[in-house]
Amino acid sequence: MQFNRDGISDETLWNLYYHLLKPRMIEEKMLVLLRQGKISKWFSGIGQEAISVGATLALEPDEYLLPMHRNLGMFTGRNMPFDKLFSQWQGKMNGFSKGRERSFHFGCNDYHIVGMISHLGPQLGVADGIALACKLKKEKKATLVISGDGGTSEGDFHEALNTAAVWDLPVIFCIESNGYGLSTPSNEQFRCKSIADKGIGYGMKAITIDGNNILEVYKTVKKIAEDMRKKPHPVLLECITFRMRGHEEASGTKYVPKELFDEWGKKDPIVNFENYLLETGVLTKEMKDEIRKLIKKEIDDGVETVFAEPEITAETETELADVYAPYTFVKSEPGKKKNEMRLVDAVRDGLQQSMRKFDSLVIMGQDVAEYGGVFKVTEGFLEEFGPDRIRNTPLCESAIIGTGLGMSIKKMKSVIEMQFADFVTSGFNPIVNNLAKMHYRWGQNADVVIRMPTGAGVGAGPFHSQSNESWFLHTPGLKIAYPAFPQDAKGLLISAIEDPNPVMYFEHKALYRSINGEVSDGYFNIPFGVANTLQKGNDVVIITYGFGVHWALEYLKTHPEISAELIDLRTLAPLDTETIFNAVKKTGKAIILHECTLTGGVGAEIASLIHEHCFQDLDAPVVRCGSLDSPVPFASDLEWNFLPRKRFGEKLQDLLNY
Repeated sequence: MQFNRDGISDETLWNLYYHLLKPRMIEEKMLVLLRQGKISKWFSGIGQEAISVGATLALEPDEYLLPMHRNLGMFTGRNMPFDKLFSQWQGKMNGFSKGRERSFHFGCNDYHIVGMISHLGPQLGVADGIALACKLKKEKKATLVISGDGGTSEGDFHEALNTAAVWDLPVIFCIESNGYGLSTPSNEQFRCKSIADKGIGYGMKAITIDGNNILEVYKTVKKIAEDMRKKPHPVLLECITFRMRGHEEASGTKYVPKELFDEWGKKDPIVNFENYLLETGVLTKEMKDEIRKLIKKEIDDGVETVFAEPEITAETETELADVYAPYTFVKSEPGKKKNEMRLVDAVRDGLQQSMRKFDSLVIMGQDVAEYGGVFKVTEGFLEEFGPDRIRNTPLCESAIIGTGLGMSIKKMKSVIEMQFADFVTSGFNPIVNNLAKMHYRWGQNADVVIRMPTGAGVGAGPFHSQSNESWFLHTPGLKIAYPAFPQDAKGLLISAIEDPNPVMYFEHKALYRSINGEVSDGYFNIPFGVANTLQKGNDVVIITYGFGVHWALEYLKTHPEISAELIDLRTLAPLDTETIFNAVKKTGKAIILHECTLTGGVGAEIASLIHEHCFQDLDAPVVRCGSLDSPVPFASDLEWNFLPRKRFGEKLQDLLNY
């Protein structure tokens, strides 16, 4: 291994050596503790330390790193205290995630590190978002994200690289090319000669280096970052390396030929660099021994301290409180003047008012700029707010949702438009596993609103008509709004944007231009978790939202003899159970009407809550009325047969006659 120290001071060489040695010594200690049964699991980066350390020290301390589970050197390279890291690995309260995460699945803004999730790929899109925020704020910063060669097979990798290339984002996509994705060799992962070839296909610079040579990594990353700060652009950096342990310790290494270990053992990044420093006189044996002594003491002291820490005692109140970022709703009163608007115009007005209020707010989505979106909600926004804040995106739902999260880390807001709610399936993972869990895991909020044009009744068939709100109701950490009227559409959207938590905001396509109503002027908000009682009654309560509200109103208008209490939920998470329970106790009978399919729909949860909390007040079983348990058909007769609009009247009458 040849080292080129040109332009690197002795002090920098000592610093590189110290930080290269530290994660190795920590890992050696962890492997001892693992064999003793004192820790439960370990993902080893032994043999790959030069990538983590060289890249970390090449960047500025306030430039973000997005590591994976073999990048201990990034955490120690940012001088995270070992005792706090060990507390994290032991699931102690003094760790970075209050015992809620293991190993390196955490982040910390104080150290400008964003932790991974087990799905590996989504952090690449998050890096795009951090880089985009830096670019929009005119901060001359680079962002570095790690992936393994196996991870380059994931769709998230391709989406993130494509987005970064299209937007000229200053991201270093650093790939640890160690020859395996767990036990699957790289020649079974991809057919191109090298991972760097993949970058070329996206129109970005791609470089391959020796990932075990600490000086080559350090100098290369430093040069790339300097260039990025001058002119933002992405780079794919392939670092050739090898892990000397298994994917994780329990998996072993039997699948790796022995000759590979022999070959790569000679390329050990620490042994080679240490010998180079000793040979050139930069390091003496006494200095080496002193450095090891200092590191060993920190490790031993940290282990002793953490083993003495008490085990976590679960407190349900604390666990639930941390699912969402703290937020106090502050009422903004509506203006006295009102204008007649369609629901689509109210959504537009809410977006426009919010864009004017929050300079950090960015709207992203397919065709949202010049075209104004497929439903023309953002038509004219490009002229008012400019291309930085009204951004057409590639067809990369997963990467764009990750981008929104990355922008949130940099304290920016985003509204992401799904062209149709159905298309959210392509971004499902980052929503339910990253946005929803981020605050609970390590206290980072996800200030992202995802607009979801939803629902049937417009003859759009199985892939443009689904009501998928119940998919997200099951996921803690998400908030869900579903307005039925223009006034609510505007006020709830403004509230969603104000809220620092992730919000799934559903807008029914069939209501966009068919429902009109008076909408207050100016900037105003409506609190989440407060249902609207549209009609008072004594015989039965109808609980519904979205299109169902209008079906219920339509039926009650033709049956004035029914004394029904009609509740428009407006938000599904949080759910206004107080209004529901009070109405059930008052009437003794309840029917829940919704457009989503019956099985597993929102009504099932509400019915269960009513039975649990209001059983003694019921005069009849709770009735659910939803769509058929089938995909949404295209032909009009089939579609209206699928929807519960006609069945609702029959079920309501049966309930009243019970």
